[in-house]
Amino acid sequence: MDIKLPISVEKIINTLQENGYEGYAVGGCVRDTVLGRTPQDWDITTSAQPMQVKSLFPHTIDTGIQHGTVTVMDQHIGYEVTTYRIDGEYEDARHPKEVTFTSNLAEDLKRRDFTINAMAYNHEHGMVDLFDGQKDLKRHVIRCVGNPMERFSEDALRMLRAVRFAAQLNFEIEEETRAAIKALAPTIKKVSAERIQVEMVKLLTSDHPEKIRDAYELGLTAQFLPEFDKLMETTQNSKHHMYTVGEHTIKAMENIQNDKVLRLTMLLHDIAKPVCKITDKKGDDHFNGHQEEGAKMAKSILKRLKFDNATINDVVMLIKAHDHRPEISQRNVRFAIYENGIDCYPRLFSVKKADTLAQSEYKREEKLKYIEEYADTYNEIMKKNQCVSRKTLAVNGNDLLKAGVEPGKKIGELLEKLFLEVLEDPNANNKEVLLEKLKKENV
Repeated sequence: MDIKLPISVEKIINTLQENGYEGYAVGGCVRDTVLGRTPQDWDITTSAQPMQVKSLFPHTIDTGIQHGTVTVMDQHIGYEVTTYRIDGEYEDARHPKEVTFTSNLAEDLKRRDFTINAMAYNHEHGMVDLFDGQKDLKRHVIRCVGNPMERFSEDALRMLRAVRFAAQLNFEIEEETRAAIKALAPTIKKVSAERIQVEMVKLLTSDHPEKIRDAYELGLTAQFLPEFDKLMETTQNSKHHMYTVGEHTIKAMENIQNDKVLRLTMLLHDIAKPVCKITDKKGDDHFNGHQEEGAKMAKSILKRLKFDNATINDVVMLIKAHDHRPEISQRNVRFAIYENGIDCYPRLFSVKKADTLAQSEYKREEKLKYIEEYADTYNEIMKKNQCVSRKTLAVNGNDLLKAGVEPGKKIGELLEKLFLEVLEDPNANNKEVLLEKLKKENV
């Protein structure tokens, strides 16, 4: 099979070969090219040692010399060039104790995680596929190179990577590989939250976020997201629902666009339902207050998984607002925007729609019509540039000081009062009008 290599990759491989070394494109870039996907980056593996690689190219960066990796710059783009290596003993299910360089490509490919990532290619030798990676691509299968128990014992994160690749490629995890994940799932606790977070986001923002069900069934979420397991085990006896909370959550993720904040919001929007569940005398389930409690729980979970503050704030804000249903009028929607936070919008409508489509058919059309009216009213308010946040109030603290208001707490109180009046009557958002109001009230 012939692969079209980018000019820079071909140039790097040719330079290595002209100087007596081997060089191949390797791993994900080969896999993606075979699948007809555009690789995000191109990795090169070589028999040349790091210092030899450095001597061959004018511009290199030492990105991981101890692990054999040098970044070669060409046309302002970096290409990782890594020496063939054999990993030593793994002590912590994360890192090899030592790395030994080798001149044998087969030894290097043998240490890789999955067959579909263990293929190498150059124009001289064509495809080197020692573990039937191409066959597994055709079969749509994720399978470990060699013994899966060994591969996952070397790096426990590979178990979550298996699920992530299954989600990104819409593949199935091969049985022996699945069995090994099930057996070794508890060892993922040794992996840092940062590394888990990266894989989890890739899984959730794939075209198949429903593959998180695999992570649950294989015992992985029990280790790093036990709250999700509770969702999968919590029933919802209500005319508004037809799934467990967990299955509803999965459907809601499938229903929303591929965006990190939105997928995380749907993953966690009902996270507090198990702790808020109350069953009435008729046997109907209620989840009062799950939005507020869910916002708190989501914040704690996302912090635990080392998400950045901007992501945490956005997700928490959307969860808190996801069940808020103001009566539709411009006045009510202005107050809702103020209450929920302007940054919630317009994403909140996508959240509400995804949530609704993951519920039962009961009053579905009515609920969707309500969301549409809510969105239309919001758009009208925005179109008219009505003031819905303190930032767009026509007066600020300096204006009040100039008008003779004493510095201190009083300034904030008056601005809040004026802002609430403007929410009631958008036409009042005029500097002269607002300052005149202050005078009349003898401030």
